Amino acid sequence: MTDDDVCAGEQASPAERVRTVLAAAESFTAITDGHTCDLVGGGPHGVGEDGTPLLRLPADSRLAGEVALAPRGTLPAVLKFTDIAPVAVRDRVRSRVTIAGWLARAAPEGEESGIATFRTVTAHVALETPAGPVTVGLDELALARPDVLARQEAAMLTHLVDDHADAVALLTRLVDPRLLQGVARVWPLSMDRRGITLRLEYPTSHEDVLLRFPAPVDEPGQAGHRVRALLVAARACRRGSRLPSRP
Repeated sequence: MTDDDVCAGEQASPAERVRTVLAAAESFTAITDGHTCDLVGGGPHGVGEDGTPLLRLPADSRLAGEVALAPRGTLPAVLKFTDIAPVAVRDRVRSRVTIAGWLARAAPEGEESGIATFRTVTAHVALETPAGPVTVGLDELALARPDVLARQEAAMLTHLVDDHADAVALLTRLVDPRLLQGVARVWPLSMDRRGITLRLEYPTSHEDVLLRFPAPVDEPGQAGHRVRALLVAARACRRGSRLPSRP
């Protein structure tokens, strides 16, 4: 693996990040004229061919009932999804997705028992990250795909922290030693098809550093091989010989 291998690869687009958050979300907050509620279960949520966000909800949920009783079957709603790091880093919120529009029942074909699918009509979709907010168009959502590791990331990161803390420490050999000065803790913040992002926590701040895989992950079964490739590179190099890139 060369220095270029560690730093190669493209960055996920805002539309891809929204799709990934929707696919991985296990809960979200819905705000309607009637009430605000937190919903758990249903997912994974997705996007239709026209880019319209699709929600899978428990059929007996209050929100599903509100849509059924709404005039013409459409209910104004604002939906808020929060992407939270699965490990105990400082400032665990990685991004937020807000969808505003009207909820309507989608065609029931293919629905499993107890689950109802809803589409958001004339939706406005916004992504907020530490870099700032951005509006994502429905045409962009239609073309984007969720990250291949969206549904597996949480389990992989918690496994890495709980059972392989030594591997996390080893990966810091791929980090510029100047960034490690004064570091109190290092956590794996995220993992996607591009690589692993480490969060370097200092006493009063933090820095996120992306260690890119030698090649993007095409399917979840490849993730273990890609992580092992980074560990091989870390063992083979002296500290600071390879510089990662910031996400």
